[in-house]
Amino acid sequence: MKIDCKKINRTLLVKLYGEIDHHFTEDIRDKIDREFNKQNCQNIILDFEDVEFMDSSGIGMIIGRYKLTQEKNGKIYAFGLKDNAKRIFDMSGLNKLIACFENKQQAISYI
Repeated sequence: MKIDCKKINRTLLVKLYGEIDHHFTEDIRDKIDREFNKQNCQNIILDFEDVEFMDSSGIGMIIGRYKLTQEKNGKIYAFGLKDNAKRIFDMSGLNKLIACFENKQQAISYI
């Protein structure tokens, strides 16, 4: 699992690659939290365009990042979800907590 983080104003754009499963969620969480705090961000945008698979362990990782943004009165957004990730978001109710967009431009312009 590879992750790229980029700061845009007070938002951390997180590009995720590959699979989000129990093998990688701890590493993903640690890197996002470290960059979020180091960059003094308020919001997070998760880019799922290159995510091939996500299991239920991804739900906990995302909810934890949701709580992290809430502590700074921020929000978390996602875009580029494929069928597997969309299904997980819908079944778990994540789509009620996190605004989901088709592409990066929509997510960035929403902030």
